[in-house]
Formats: sequence, structure tokens, C-alpha cells
Amino acid sequence: GFFWGVLWLAYNINHTLGLGVSIILMSQALAINSLYKHAQAIARPLIRGDLTTARQALSMIVGRDTDQLDVNEIIRGTVESVAENTVDGIVSPLFYGFIGGPALALAYKAVNTLDSTIGYKDERYINLGWAAARLDDLANYIPARLTALFFLTIAPFSSGGWRGVWRSLSRDARQHPSPNSGFSEAAVAGSLGIQLGGKNYYRGVVSERALMGEKKRPLEPRDIKRTLVLMILVSGEMLLLGIGLSICLR
Repeated sequence: GFFWGVLWLAYNINHTLGLGVSIILMSQALAINSLYKHAQAIARPLIRGDLTTARQALSMIVGRDTDQLDVNEIIRGTVESVAENTVDGIVSPLFYGFIGGPALALAYKAVNTLDSTIGYKDERYINLGWAAARLDDLANYIPARLTALFFLTIAPFSSGGWRGVWRSLSRDARQHPSPNSGFSEAAVAGSLGIQLGGKNYYRGVVSERALMGEKKRPLEPRDIKRTLVLMILVSGEMLLLGIGLSICLR
């Protein structure tokens, strides 16, 4: 409501001012730049063999414990985070931005931030964060499945191919404890021909995650860059779809 009021005031003062404020607000709802920089901040020390710095950088974008992770687990955590945040940080804000403008995109970001902050199933947050977690699940339901569709359209150009992405999505996506995160993670795993999922620790408590994809080869640091390329391609698809629909529905 606050941001809707800001936009209303800006457009009533001057159309150009309103457009400028819209662009600024919408840019704040999208995480493509920050996600790319965070992933690169993990990949660079990882390539140098500086695991301590890579673990610290990874802890900035994941909720799992990172202080004991080896090279493979750091790569897995980064790839999974980029895959999940392709929905949370890019496709979903664009989806709601095209539906209801920057105000609705920022309302979505508020829901997503609440889930990231208190949507945990531990003793401290189980009763406080359940509503935020369920609302976030609902808000991401359509964007997560749109993201899976985007991955399928670029699958022929990936090492996993269309068959690899489809097999991973159809078999593994719904095995994830989140009703939405499994779609992007399974799609990335199928695209790259790698396996994601496994054992994570959250505040010292183990959490078993279903395996995503087939282990056709071991994880390697370059998989972080490959996942970022997939993220950019999917982001472009969502942008083009939104623009196309906006033009058609005018």
C-alpha cells in the first residue's frame, strides 16, 4: 500500500517522474545483480582453493551451516541457491510486476523476505513463521512452474538436453520438501547432468533432501558459472513473455 501510494503521487506530479520511480522500485524487487555477484564471490575463492572465504560467502545466501563444507558441498549449495533464487529473486518479482506493477512486486518481496527470515521449522520459529512460509509457497506456485517451463525451452542447448531436464523434473521436482524449490533445482540438475540434494545441516540439525537429477559427472567449480548462465537465460525468457503479453493485452 505504501509503494502504491508513492507511485500514485509520483504519476500525479509528472508522468516522467512516475516512470522513473517505477523503474527504481522495480529494480529493487529484482535480485539478478546481487545473486550474480554473491555466486561469483563464492566461485573465485573456491577456484583459488580458499575454502574458508568460499564458506563465508556461501553463508550469505543459504540458511544451512557452511563452516564444515567441502568443495563439492560448497558448489552444491551455491548451485541450489542460484536455482532456487532464480524463482524467488527474478521470475516471481517479474511475474507480479507484470500483473500489478512495482507495488505488487515489492509486496511479493516482503512475503519472500519474511519466509527467509522466520520461515524455519526449528523450535524457535515453527509457530511464528508458518504463515509466512505458507504464503510464500502460495505466491511462488505459478512462477516456479513457469520457471520449469522456461528451463525446458532452453534444454536442447544444455548438456543434459531436453530428455535430461524433463526426466529430472518429472521424477524429482515434487520430492523436494518445498512445493516450489524442487522445480528449479531439478531443472538445473537435469540441464547440467549433475546431482543435487542430499544431507544439509541447519543450526546443527540434519535435514535429508531428496536427490535431484542423475550424477553423470562430479560437481566442479564451473557449474556455478553454468548455473548463472541458465539463470540469465530464464530471466530473459520471463522478461520477453511479460512484455509480449503486455503488448497483446493492451
